[in-house]
Amino acid sequence: MELFPPLKLGWLNGWLPLAVFYAVFGLMLFVFPKDVVQRLYDRTGWTQQQRSLSAMAKVVGLVCMVLIIFSPLKVGQTVFIVGMVVFSLGVLMMVVALINYRNTPMDEPVTRGLYRISRNPQWVGLVLVLLGICIAVGSWTATIASLASM
Repeated sequence: MELFPPLKLGWLNGWLPLAVFYAVFGLMLFVFPKDVVQRLYDRTGWTQQQRSLSAMAKVVGLVCMVLIIFSPLKVGQTVFIVGMVVFSLGVLMMVVALINYRNTPMDEPVTRGLYRISRNPQWVGLVLVLLGICIAVGSWTATIASLASM
């Protein structure tokens, strides 16, 4: 792991697992009923402070994404293998959490499956996805930015 790995465009960069994650996530949202997706993104009841903190986190998250996209994957190194294991666990957790969410009736709180263990397993899965990619590219800066954006 490096504090500032060299940034460059390339086919074997961190954008690759990021694209896989967004393809899986997007496909799931595409096949979910519209009312489930609307409930998933419902922000009614958010305070102004919550909206402001969310906006600031998105800026830090954008910095993390840029670092991930332009950082080469450390293919063949231990950090790559560890990162891909963490990434895979995060994707699996997101998929299971979204299925648990979809299968809960609209008028009930989500308390089944992974929601018995975590209040928001989708966020835990997302943290694991980003952490795994940051480890796979070997960047401490991206890791810190991803954790700060949560």
